[in-house]
Amino acid sequence: MWRALTSMGTALVLLCLLALGAIPGALLPQRNLNAGKVDDYLAAHPLLGPWLDRLQMFNVFGSFWFTAIYVLLFVSLVGCLTPRTIEHVRSLRATPVAAPRNLARLPKHASATVAGEPDTVAAAMAARLRGWRREIRRSGGATEVSAEKGYLREFGNIVFHFALLGLLVAVAVGKLFGYEGNVIVIADGGPGFCSASPAAFDSFRAGNSVDGTSLHPICVRVNDFQAHYLPSGQATSFAADLDYQTGRDLATNSWRPYRLQVNHPLRVGGDRVYLQGHGYAPTFTVTFPDGQTRTSTMQWRPDNPLTLLSSGVARIDPPAGAYPDPRQRHNHQIAIQGLLAPTAQLEGTLLSSSFPALNAPAVAVDIYRGDTGLDTGRPQSLYSLDPRLIEQHRLTKVQRVNLRAGQQVDLDDGTVVRFDGAVPFINLQVSHDPAQVWVLVFAATMMAGLLVSLLVRRRRVWVRAVPADPGTVNVEVGGLARTDNAGWGDEFERLTSRLLAGLPQPTTAHPSREPVGAPGRDSR
Repeated sequence: MWRALTSMGTALVLLCLLALGAIPGALLPQRNLNAGKVDDYLAAHPLLGPWLDRLQMFNVFGSFWFTAIYVLLFVSLVGCLTPRTIEHVRSLRATPVAAPRNLARLPKHASATVAGEPDTVAAAMAARLRGWRREIRRSGGATEVSAEKGYLREFGNIVFHFALLGLLVAVAVGKLFGYEGNVIVIADGGPGFCSASPAAFDSFRAGNSVDGTSLHPICVRVNDFQAHYLPSGQATSFAADLDYQTGRDLATNSWRPYRLQVNHPLRVGGDRVYLQGHGYAPTFTVTFPDGQTRTSTMQWRPDNPLTLLSSGVARIDPPAGAYPDPRQRHNHQIAIQGLLAPTAQLEGTLLSSSFPALNAPAVAVDIYRGDTGLDTGRPQSLYSLDPRLIEQHRLTKVQRVNLRAGQQVDLDDGTVVRFDGAVPFINLQVSHDPAQVWVLVFAATMMAGLLVSLLVRRRRVWVRAVPADPGTVNVEVGGLARTDNAGWGDEFERLTSRLLAGLPQPTTAHPSREPVGAPGRDSR
């Protein structure tokens, strides 16, 4: 079982299984990324969904079967590469193999007769084997040259697999000690955020070894956001001008500018800040009967990616002192729920958006008064009201209205609700992966090792110089391709010509070369 597990064939099968196992993680929603989408999938597929959930298809990269493949691949690579490395080191220290007894039986063979002594001829031919590991031996009255090259092929193969092993380790380390957080930041001078705590993020995903107490602090505020669109509404570019603080900047309260664009993240302190998405946040100002005002700017969710028609809720609590009785103040909270159109288009009283840019913002909202649930401690959706509050008549609808920027509506108790317009917001993702540099290094090393193993070829050549008539030597050259024979015939011919070129010719005989396959010689 151990031999089967540590074979290269098993490692390749496990590698293919690892790639196949990652496909469901890309096609199906993952619970650690978006639990809401997983719930929607389960609701839409009542028969298939529970079976997929039992198989941990919604948590692929943390499932028992994916972990088992990962660990088995790791063990297989270690068990496979260790003996191969030892064998390669031994082959590097060993001398080239002695010449076979009958060189004429090799796939490639040539012979010639030259003038000189065996030792002299062999030494001259060995000197021409530059880049080859060579050894000169004497066997009886003959002198033999053994030469071999292409050791880098196996070295590149080993480097490739060790780099793959290192890549697996680096990815595992990144998952253990990395973290990733998403946060929505209001543009155009919004309050910004600081990443010193997981509580600063709207969603936070940490590695198993991250407890959230040692995050790299970075503060960001967004000065401006620009999005450019074609007349059809298709986006062509997104960019945000922001200021950030990190390290000593936090102590000196100094800010550095940066232009954040898609695929051009801000890299600082091992963190990467990505521009993930954008939308709009409407601003409402509520003037209560005593004249005090409250303003709310809250992001709304884009429901239509083409026109950015958005939906959401604004919950506004009366200012202190607006109502003497705390219970009365509690029952006069304002909730505004509805749609935001960046470029308004009215079809009767139905509001829609005709373009994603903020050209003519308008809202279609329902205004509620009562208990918005801000003080209950129960979690609520950021983009919709709790329907139980409406069913229990703790929230009462008092108005339904369409408003353009600057328009307002008066409620029955003297409260005034004004729509001031909208500002863009952006979704930032802060990623920290301490092993990202090593992932790049191992990936580049894998490519280098693969190229070496594909381009370098293992070759063996033997030369035997045997004394013939006085002052002449019969020379035999044999060659063997250890890996692939493609092009070895032409290469052997060129090598033989180089080895025999310039050697003194006998005065009474002409050199003869008979490659394998020539008439009169059996090449088998």
